[in-house]
Amino acid sequence: MRQWVIRAGASSLDDMTLRDVPEPEAGPGEVLLRVRACSLNFRDQIIPQGLYMGGTVAVDTVPLSDGAGEIVAVGAGVTSVKPGDRVAGTFFQNWIDGPPNPGAGPALGAPPATGMLQDLVVLPEHGVVPLAASLSFEEAACLPCAGVTAWNALMEGPHPVRPGESVLVLGTGGVSLLALQIAKAAGAQVIATSSSDEKLVRVAALGADKTINYREVPAWGAAAADLAGGGVDHVVEVGGAGTLKQSIAAVGFGGEIALIGVLTREGDTNPHPLMFKGGSIRGIFVGSRGMAARLNAFIDAHGIKPVVDRTFAMEDALEAYRYQASSALFGKVVITL
Repeated sequence: MRQWVIRAGASSLDDMTLRDVPEPEAGPGEVLLRVRACSLNFRDQIIPQGLYMGGTVAVDTVPLSDGAGEIVAVGAGVTSVKPGDRVAGTFFQNWIDGPPNPGAGPALGAPPATGMLQDLVVLPEHGVVPLAASLSFEEAACLPCAGVTAWNALMEGPHPVRPGESVLVLGTGGVSLLALQIAKAAGAQVIATSSSDEKLVRVAALGADKTINYREVPAWGAAAADLAGGGVDHVVEVGGAGTLKQSIAAVGFGGEIALIGVLTREGDTNPHPLMFKGGSIRGIFVGSRGMAARLNAFIDAHGIKPVVDRTFAMEDALEAYRYQASSALFGKVVITL
């Protein structure tokens, strides 16, 4: 079978290779999944560069956390799924449900876990979740990381989004567009930012109620607060240190910033302005299998379709990586197997 690998000690995409390896078999408590589609996340860009948590990979590693396909075989003792079932891998293999905890286990696509960019993968029975029935494999492959992250940011925690509330999403990457779609389905008003007027037209077509070009409006946080009538209820903060100051300016009294982003590493991260508004920051690191299941049910109920920007063949995976890192990106990049 075909399998992409990040070589041990990798420092760039040039250290990735496509190879043929023997097909694996499912052992007791495991399932064998034929992968039909995978999607890329920002995390997948920095792992082969040696910039992810823990630095360079010490062993050859199959990349990508996000993949969907069908079960082709199950090991002894497996009862919850059967051959032919459509499933996706879960980002954290051992986080079944409940709040964040130290036992979440390995995350697919980085050591010590395997990844999804291979024709066949063996995962534990509890490490897969049934797909939303309304989605194709390509659409479903967009959800394990970006979709669950957006769902966790908006619909889990102490203050899930309610109808009539306001949500601010930053940019037009996978998490932000899925957050926009979830927020609209939940009855919220959405403000979206981008540096591209063309992309702002596209997010408006997806349902964004108001938009801001952050290059033309440097104080976009205050502008978002004004558009929300004095402050935003929920900020999906994917930018990181470079945008957090603006997100704090945007959030309203008693509002919440879902802190996700590592896209920018330098900036003002002083949280003191939150004190005056009673606002809060909640850290988001993807989510659990239970969150993935609730997301899939919500998607089926509301007819949400993840935005697939471009698809690439398995052999063209490196082109997919390069496109996903470009300014042209709008939504998710998918690799079909």
